[in-house]
Amino acid sequence: MSTEDPDEIAKFERMAHEWWDPDGKFKPLHRINPLRTDYIHRQVKPGGGTLEGVELLDVGCGGGILSEALDGLGARVMGIDRSETIINVARARQRESGSQVSYRVRSVEELAEERPASFDVVVAMEVLEHVPDVPAFLRGCSALLKPDGLFFFATLNKTMQAWLMAIVGAEYVLRWLPRGTHSFDKFIRPSDLGRWLRHAGIGMRDVTGMHYTPWRDSWELAVGKAEVNYLGYGIRMADRAEESDPA
Repeated sequence: MSTEDPDEIAKFERMAHEWWDPDGKFKPLHRINPLRTDYIHRQVKPGGGTLEGVELLDVGCGGGILSEALDGLGARVMGIDRSETIINVARARQRESGSQVSYRVRSVEELAEERPASFDVVVAMEVLEHVPDVPAFLRGCSALLKPDGLFFFATLNKTMQAWLMAIVGAEYVLRWLPRGTHSFDKFIRPSDLGRWLRHAGIGMRDVTGMHYTPWRDSWELAVGKAEVNYLGYGIRMADRAEESDPA
């Protein structure tokens, strides 16, 4: 099975013109981006400081919301996506921002053949729930990492709460997203993700919830509240040693 779904790509191409509208279809990404960026920064540089010298790959970068933020922290960022339409949105934004991100139309598999073990950090944020073959996708991401490199992920848990919030709430009630943006069948339990990561040679190190509070209209990272959105990271294991499933 391919790690690409043409229907998923087309779905996001139809919304691409709204990528940098903070009140448009991608409003949730704009709202959570500071949380994602800060989380990655703290794990890569626990003592603080810039990400200067860090080779970082943003897989499924879309219009570049996260790529641009990480470039601003000093990382050497490459953003890849399978859609030329969407990459052109990122490049158009780059002409305004002056960032140094290298945007390319590539799949994980193609880049893994071109540049194996080349990156200190690989991120795949809000991507996994749109991939038809997650284990194969994770193997490609792992192949791109240097030994002891960090892999960051963010996705949706396979729970009734996630169905209610991410599909019923976000797509039907609040109308943040077009109906059909998400499929519950593709939501991922942290335990399953941990197992797939381990088989790809990545040991999961953390899972943290991204919690939305409707009455405050605010997002926050919340340990132990991973029932809906969650992010985390793992480390590329040089010896591919197995680890236990995350709780």
